[in-house]
Amino acid sequence: MTRAILLKFEDDFLAPYAVRSSRSRGRDHYEEEHAFRLPFQRDRDRIIHSTAFRRLEYKTQVFVNHEGDYYRTRLTHTMEAAQIARTVAQALRLNQDLAEAIALAHDLGHTPFGHAGERVLHHLMEPYGGFEHNAQSLRIVEVLEERYAQFRGLNLTWEVREGIVKHSPPYDKDLARRFDPGAAPSLEAQIVDYADEIAYNTHDIDDGLKSGLLDPQQLEQVRLWRETFGAVRAQWPQAGFRIWRYQVQRRLIDLFVTDLVEHTERLLAQEGIDSPEAVRQHGKPLVGFSDELDEKRAELKQFLFESLYRHYRVTRMMSKAQRVVEELFQAYRAEPRLLPPHILARCDRDGETLERVVADYIAGMTDRFALEEHRKLFDPAERV
Repeated sequence: MTRAILLKFEDDFLAPYAVRSSRSRGRDHYEEEHAFRLPFQRDRDRIIHSTAFRRLEYKTQVFVNHEGDYYRTRLTHTMEAAQIARTVAQALRLNQDLAEAIALAHDLGHTPFGHAGERVLHHLMEPYGGFEHNAQSLRIVEVLEERYAQFRGLNLTWEVREGIVKHSPPYDKDLARRFDPGAAPSLEAQIVDYADEIAYNTHDIDDGLKSGLLDPQQLEQVRLWRETFGAVRAQWPQAGFRIWRYQVQRRLIDLFVTDLVEHTERLLAQEGIDSPEAVRQHGKPLVGFSDELDEKRAELKQFLFESLYRHYRVTRMMSKAQRVVEELFQAYRAEPRLLPPHILARCDRDGETLERVVADYIAGMTDRFALEEHRKLFDPAERV
């Protein structure tokens, strides 16, 4: 299909409150439009082909990479979140390409070792401006990816970059200063936050059970698990726990997505939202779950927080990870020549502080690269 046909399809199919490619605020650096790909489709493809996206394959979701090949990584989580975002966008007649691009980019700035790595890097960087993964995701697509002779970064559209910054409230107003800080994000960005949560709430149950950190008996106290598991077991009594576990995850995703779509449709009709501008000017969230499901969702999140994320084995993994990040940071800062020359050169070439260059370098590491680098710097028997 040509660009003209795709634009007409958007005009014919998308809801009045969806963002249309033809009304994009464009890119920081001018580029000619593609003959058969719309702007948000090109953004999606640039994100997928980026170095930062590939590195997500070996970055922690809950389990550190070397704990096993089965568990979700930051990459597989991102792909699951993007699939859910696209499904919700299609059901609401939103711009699927924009929602997918934001979802694919939303975790690019994550450090190795997940939130544990982010916490320690933020603590170390507090005197130098701090560190936050959404800000780092924006920094990656605007500065750190180097693929074009004419400009730094990926030159993504304004709407995708705004979605990276604003998809998860409350967002940093200073970070959003170039993206209408007083305005709400697009509906496409708003649904990414929920797609992200649906993905990790459901797959963390699966990974927790597979690892043995969660016990099925423990989960019986969670209403969503108890109700869904009971229905699955009653339908297939001879299937066995492995099939039951998968079917529960499948049904929970469908339950969350269906409720999100139906409740959001009611909110949009109730508030009389009829344009992207009305979305931006609205003072309250326009995407969400029904009260009944939201209460059960909060119960599930609290259970996972207490029983999985704070499990002593996860705590041990994260404690070791935090020491690795801290010791790498201090070593590079004390002796900058430990950094690869092309990384250190950014201090002079780009006028960056040493601390920011070190933070960028560490944040870009995969779990296994950070562990290898730590061994090279601190283990006398390891070859450098």
